[in-house]
Amino acid sequence: FDTDDPLHGFVVGARSLFYETKDGGKRWVSRSFANLSKGQDVSYRFQAVTVKGDDVWIVGKPPLLLHSKDSGKTWKKVPVSRKLPGLPQVMKVLAPGKAELATSSGAVYVTDNDGKNFKSIVKETVDATLNRVSSSGVNGASYFTGSVKSIKRTQNGKYLAVASRGNFFLTYTPGEARWVPHNRISARRIQAMGFRDTANNDENPGVWMTLNGGYFTQATDEKYDDIDTETKKLFDFSSIRTGGIGIIDAAFRSQTEGWAVGGSGVIYFTTNGGKTWQFDSSGTELPCNLYNVKFFNNGKIGYMIGSAGILLRKVFEA
Repeated sequence: FDTDDPLHGFVVGARSLFYETKDGGKRWVSRSFANLSKGQDVSYRFQAVTVKGDDVWIVGKPPLLLHSKDSGKTWKKVPVSRKLPGLPQVMKVLAPGKAELATSSGAVYVTDNDGKNFKSIVKETVDATLNRVSSSGVNGASYFTGSVKSIKRTQNGKYLAVASRGNFFLTYTPGEARWVPHNRISARRIQAMGFRDTANNDENPGVWMTLNGGYFTQATDEKYDDIDTETKKLFDFSSIRTGGIGIIDAAFRSQTEGWAVGGSGVIYFTTNGGKTWQFDSSGTELPCNLYNVKFFNNGKIGYMIGSAGILLRKVFEA
């Protein structure tokens, strides 16, 4: 959703799925792009969309960058270099004409001229970093396949990524030259990770991590991204009964209230900052997996996105 206009938003997905709303998500209208794959038998999977004012960006794969300077009325396809490390995965509008792009290989770029030129802000990709530091005790680094399976960004520019095999995670802080790899906290592989940032902008430092088998853990110490910190000592396991179903995403409305989603349409919520989680039956009958949960308008409205075109919306009273 547009940070300047909470009524205006977009949702994107596989098979070039693209919907727009102008009434705060009550009604969604399908949109399409003229001549996007003209003369080509290509089906694009849109990965992410970001909007601020008139500036809108969409990233997808096969490698694709779309940019609009008039709130999505008209679009321009921005050329993507074949030398780009990895696939475009995360895009964030920073100001008119200025945006930040992160790829599946850990490359991070910024443009201030509507995508005509991109400048790298990370000196080396994840691959290069691991080749240099793999002897420093990062378990599983030698099995790295060259890409990350998820990458997330905070409002202040910090990044968090999970290796494609789930055997370690990486952090990046603005101003640093490279990513910092960290060991996982147990023998179980990492399913997903994210920041504990709140939708109502209350201070809530740290990150959460889910492990294969339906385990949920979190670190509330800001030192989680220090290279010399022993990861296992910072993460605490939460009380959650998942029956082994994996938790794919989580988000916090406030310092105390958070929501998590996963396979088979499972939904959980917490009222004590993630220490204990309770089951919510809203998704019991849904024939899908739920992949994302997000909050907008200072946490007043929440959305959950799933497979099979499922989009859930909830309005919160406070």
